[in-house]
Amino acid sequence: MSAKKQLLDLAVSDTGFVFDPSTGATFTVNQTGLCVLQAFKEGLDKKRAIERIRERFDIRAGDPMRDVDEFVHLLRQSGVVPGDFSVS
Repeated sequence: MSAKKQLLDLAVSDTGFVFDPSTGATFTVNQTGLCVLQAFKEGLDKKRAIERIRERFDIRAGDPMRDVDEFVHLLRQSGVVPGDFSVS
């Protein structure tokens, strides 16, 4: 199954509850993770996902690019997306 299909198949609630029907796994994400996950489901690239985070949240500290990279790593690690999944 392609990464795009896996992302589209995820059931994601407005509160950050995520259900992966391909594995039966459930997990929750915070509001920032929810924003990134929705951006990826829409097919946005990393740059647009980061722009969306900056639009919706008051980010004064940290590195959103690093945070998105870490989130993608967690998605890979948990099997939500394939190990070779990447966003440019």
